[in-house]
Amino acid sequence: MAPRPELGGTSSELGRDSNDPPFTPDVVGVPPKEPVILPAYSTIALVDEEPIMDPWALPELQNTGIKWSELDTKGKMLRVVFSFGKLILLLGFLYMFVCSLDVLSSAFQLVGGKAAGDIFKDNAVLSNPVAGLVIGVLVTVLVQSSSTSSSIVVSMVSSGLLGVRSAIPVIMGANIGTSVTNTIVALMQAGERNEFRRAFAGATVHDFFNFLSVLVLLPLEVASGYLYYISQLLVDTFNLKSGEDAPDMLKVITDPLTKIIIQLDKSVINGIATGDPAARNKSLIKIWCKTKTIVTEKNVTVPGVANCTSAIDCWTDGNFTWTLKNVSETINLEKCDHIFANASLPDLVIGLILLALSLAVLCSCLILIVKLLNTMLKGQVARVIKKILNTDFPFPFSWVTGYIAIVVGAGMTFIVQSSSVFTSAITPLVGIGVISIERAYPLTLGSNIGTTTTALLAAMASPGETLANSLQIAICHFFFNISGILLWYPIPFTRIPIRLAKALGDRTASYRWFAILYLLLCFFILPLTLFGLSVAGWQVLVGVGVPFVVLILVVIIINIMQSKWPQYLPRVLKNWDFLPLWMHSMKPWDRKVTSVMSFCRGHCCCCNCCRKNIDKVEKKTSLEVYDNLALENEDHDTKKTTHL
Repeated sequence: MAPRPELGGTSSELGRDSNDPPFTPDVVGVPPKEPVILPAYSTIALVDEEPIMDPWALPELQNTGIKWSELDTKGKMLRVVFSFGKLILLLGFLYMFVCSLDVLSSAFQLVGGKAAGDIFKDNAVLSNPVAGLVIGVLVTVLVQSSSTSSSIVVSMVSSGLLGVRSAIPVIMGANIGTSVTNTIVALMQAGERNEFRRAFAGATVHDFFNFLSVLVLLPLEVASGYLYYISQLLVDTFNLKSGEDAPDMLKVITDPLTKIIIQLDKSVINGIATGDPAARNKSLIKIWCKTKTIVTEKNVTVPGVANCTSAIDCWTDGNFTWTLKNVSETINLEKCDHIFANASLPDLVIGLILLALSLAVLCSCLILIVKLLNTMLKGQVARVIKKILNTDFPFPFSWVTGYIAIVVGAGMTFIVQSSSVFTSAITPLVGIGVISIERAYPLTLGSNIGTTTTALLAAMASPGETLANSLQIAICHFFFNISGILLWYPIPFTRIPIRLAKALGDRTASYRWFAILYLLLCFFILPLTLFGLSVAGWQVLVGVGVPFVVLILVVIIINIMQSKWPQYLPRVLKNWDFLPLWMHSMKPWDRKVTSVMSFCRGHCCCCNCCRKNIDKVEKKTSLEVYDNLALENEDHDTKKTTHL
């Protein structure tokens, strides 16, 4: 038996390095001690990580500049001058933003105005409430103005082509169509994910309010006619007379610029809708801004004696019957001085030119407005503004704050004379985090009220023969929005549009292409499908629509039960895994869209440039892990023993 090595042996004899930790050798009858392994300490917590933030929480706009108290006199003067200059630039960009919205509306009317008149022309289709609703949506999307579509409806009702009761669904559709503008504006903030999340939700909360209100109130109106009877009672009760023109505050500011660019003759659309054959060949572009109408008596031919104005002023000459009749003749006095007054281009080409230019100006102004607001709303200024806009009154009056916001939204919309302008202006503020979506919701509801008060004043300015009908339609519009507010605002639990808008905002933040799909689906594909089913007849509409609605309701109920009461569902319905992946997940669709975009970036320089602007590099803090020396030593000892 080989002698055991002495305890005084060197470390090299034991197969160990001098740097290794102490090792207790074997002793006869005593089991060897295991090497002491120090506990491992993770250093992940020592690395600075960004905490997981609520994406819907308003971000803190930190002031990265030098504090005011640390500036000298020259620095303070420069800051005041720069701040004043930024304010002037902000007002200038806001002015251009509003003017571009006006030109955008004119461009849409040039592109689709006559088509909108043709859509309104079919009175038989308008008698179907669903078709009337869809036509209101499509026409308002085409002309980008609920005021224009409402004025067409008023003209048709006043001329007897459309009844007030048939016009109510069209007004509801116009209420939906007008919300597409601020949804388009929200797309311009797709560059930063959280900003886009908030901006798109702030815009689509208006959509969901209108969708849900129509979903409840249209069947109620068809069944009971409550809007018609309330408005009829108010019109009959008050002896109203025609008044002065409605106030036009914003137009006074924007008209000097927009009238230089384009002026339209909106009576052409009304003429097409009311069946005037002469309006078909007229251009929407106004050529003569100042005209004079002269009424003269002229001899004209008529089909027969029965068509003469009187027996005295009627005679025959061979095969012709003549009569004396008053004939109106328009004399052109002064030509318009806008850019396209002398252009020989067709309406469609001019409309497309203006559409491209107005969208370019709209996007540029919106981007610059957001950047300016980000530089101006810093530190104390941001805190004060956010506190004023988002803080509730102290308990027990906290519930009053939302209703004050509704009044503010109505007043601001009344001032600017356009709900689209107001909601489009607050959308970027929601995106950058100055206004919360919970505060934007009542402001939007107030905007709906404000646009109806403008319509009421416009109806009051109507001629005596059309006053009653115009006023009744405006009152119907007013009470429709009041009814929607009573349904979806007073009780916090009923503020479903906010939850739906947040869910859509989360989806579009993850898959930004879904925002385009939402716009196309809700404002074009679905309305056109409903319109086609309505034209085919109510039997087809019911046969296709009812099963589809029932299927959607079943899916919604199952989704709610899966999240809240899964124990009451059969095993197969506790999730949607039994369906193909593309039917319950966006990932397969996202891969397809991503592959198409990759092909586009590889073959189209424009797409490549746009993509570079949209996709910003998201900085992620890497996790650093250091090796544990004790474990490293143990591994090293094992290797040494193996060599021995």
